[in-house]
Amino acid sequence: MLQRLAAYLRRPAAAPLVAAVRCVSSGSVDITAPLNFWAGKRRTSQEKRDKENVYEPATGRVLCQLEPCGAVEVNQAVEAAKSAFGHWSKLSGMERARIMIEAAHIIESRREEIAEMEVVNNGKSITEARLDVDSARLCIEYYAGMACTLAGQHVQLPGGSFAYTRREPLGVCVGIGAWNYPFQIAAWKSAPALACGNSMVFKPSPVTPVTAVLLAELYTQAGAPEGLFNVVQGSQETGSLLCHHPDVAKVSFTGSVPTGKKFVLLMLRCDFSIDRYSSMTLTQIMEMNAVKGALMANFLSQGQVCSNATRVFVQRDILPEFMEEVVRRTQAIEIGDPLLESTRMGALVSQPHLERVLSFVDQAKKEGATVLCGGEPFIPSDPKLRGGYYMTPCVLGNCTDEMTCVKEEIFGPVMSVLSFESEEEVLRRANDTSLGLAAGVFTSDVRRAHRVVEHLKAGSCFINNYNITPVEVPFGGFKMSGIGRENGQVTIEYYSQLKTVFVEMGDVDSLF
Repeated sequence: MLQRLAAYLRRPAAAPLVAAVRCVSSGSVDITAPLNFWAGKRRTSQEKRDKENVYEPATGRVLCQLEPCGAVEVNQAVEAAKSAFGHWSKLSGMERARIMIEAAHIIESRREEIAEMEVVNNGKSITEARLDVDSARLCIEYYAGMACTLAGQHVQLPGGSFAYTRREPLGVCVGIGAWNYPFQIAAWKSAPALACGNSMVFKPSPVTPVTAVLLAELYTQAGAPEGLFNVVQGSQETGSLLCHHPDVAKVSFTGSVPTGKKFVLLMLRCDFSIDRYSSMTLTQIMEMNAVKGALMANFLSQGQVCSNATRVFVQRDILPEFMEEVVRRTQAIEIGDPLLESTRMGALVSQPHLERVLSFVDQAKKEGATVLCGGEPFIPSDPKLRGGYYMTPCVLGNCTDEMTCVKEEIFGPVMSVLSFESEEEVLRRANDTSLGLAAGVFTSDVRRAHRVVEHLKAGSCFINNYNITPVEVPFGGFKMSGIGRENGQVTIEYYSQLKTVFVEMGDVDSLF
């Protein structure tokens, strides 16, 4: 099936755009249909706008086109969400949960189809894409269970009077996604929002616009009211229109720090999360787990992960052994067609991004770092893939704290390794950053692990593992790495509001 899908997409250069992508399970993914979706249907713009090409990273060829939304379309989507909110918010938690569980079942039945489309639009390996689809499904199932448990508190007051609290939905929520986990992020934002009784308008990245529309169709198929989950396509202008809209109660944003700062200026009234920042990994002893952790912390999804470890600190006395094994395993990573089972590293998301990542490697060399392996453009042997956005995973040695590759987020398959002597030293250096999404420590000394984690200034910390994100556990950062959390019980608080009600059972005690 994967070969048939790949052959269908990788047409001769002179061929027209793909008509549709046929996949194994029921239905098909029509990528020539409009990618905007609201009020239960795919929609076209009422105004003539230039369409934007969407590329397949594995081949570099045009996959489809998207039509950006302007003020008219954004308003229509928000109106559809408002209409759906009126009905959805009045349902019981159990009624909402039934529809969400059905959506999860549909995702499970179409897992391969969704994963393949994610690969085609994003470039990551099919193995990782399947796990992303599973995470999306598990998130929807988790919050479906939470929907039935939303409750307030009863407080007994003197004289038989009492007070109680109600957890109520916010209204129309906006989700703004990133290109590294298109389907998963759409689910991570929509699931808690819908569980709390809200509706949502979601804007995916214009680089990876396809699978969010699939999620919208799946929710509708599961029985969600029309307008409950809507998708508008576009770039910064569309996002700004959503954030300025007077009927939007909350914005949840995943993206870069500079863009996040713009959102702060736009929407002081809204709660939002920024989830793409540099992080750090600390390695204390030479164990195979530490090597595996460093690889997972830098090369998952071609290094395009918000929690990836820009800096890997290794204790000096084990550095040579560690570096030897890391380089050996890095050189063995199979790069190529992301639709093949054997591939472990697919294509980066776009040509400009590939050039940006390679420029970090060039800058690192100029500043004195040593390229121990990789860091070069990669051309697959398959001629159909030679226009894709590939590079060899890179390990940089002899790095120092002042280097650009250490201070800035590369967001690509580049590992910067630094050495340290003492625990106090590495904590000081690791925390010397305005960012703090994730950090990890590998050590056989459990007491030291907990002591170090206590002092790491990061919102998501790992002990003897890295880059695992179970949906039951909150995920988010400290400092410039964001406000709010994704996943876990606490996220319910970000998608609902608490109302307090006082009930007097006696006479009013008045001073007048």
